[in-house]
Amino acid sequence: MATYRFRSAGRRICRKLNFMNSNEIKSFAESVKLSEEQREILVGTLLGDGHLETQNKGRTFRLKVEHSISQKDYTDWLYEKFKNFTLTKPQVKEQKINGKLYQKYWFSTVSNGAVRFYGQQFYQNGKKVVPKFIAKLVTPLSLAVWFMDDGSLKSKFHRARVINTQCFSEIDLKRLRDMLLKKFNINTTLRNQNEGKQIYIPSTEVEKFISIVKPYIHQSMVYKIKVT
Repeated sequence: MATYRFRSAGRRICRKLNFMNSNEIKSFAESVKLSEEQREILVGTLLGDGHLETQNKGRTFRLKVEHSISQKDYTDWLYEKFKNFTLTKPQVKEQKINGKLYQKYWFSTVSNGAVRFYGQQFYQNGKKVVPKFIAKLVTPLSLAVWFMDDGSLKSKFHRARVINTQCFSEIDLKRLRDMLLKKFNINTTLRNQNEGKQIYIPSTEVEKFISIVKPYIHQSMVYKIKVT
């Protein structure tokens, strides 16, 4: 998997890290362990927008979280959950896409072995995949984070919800749909998009789905679960 290339924000981080020598950073990275809550959130964001990156062929990984600046509050919430794995606060960066300038808000953890298991399960040949035993990993909190990352209303005229899963293969999509059905009794279908397929939660299943994730939804994301 390609490593993330820091720009101006990255240079500021590097200057800060200069105050710690390599042994201190290594010692810090090895001292932190994932709590159960962190594991559940990690699974959810890896199904969504979160990424694990390695620079040493999978011996250690770091989590990178990046969202639109409009989702700053949600990103700050995720940062607080993983704060003990980080050395710097979230940063703003600018990204030009098709000539248009966008602001992104991101943070990354230190590289460490605590998330190695998840790097091995969620990535194959540098590509994100869904683990075969995803049903054993996902909890209601994981489901809520996944939906906050990649879920939305189908449209303002419908009660149905969609989860943007266009990056996943047919096998991965089947694993996700089987997990939703067998573990949470949520029936879904697939919705074709130009770049792939979304998981579609029909209106008949929405209230059941919302009852599961609602206790874990961040206040800035409540609009995603409001039933019209």
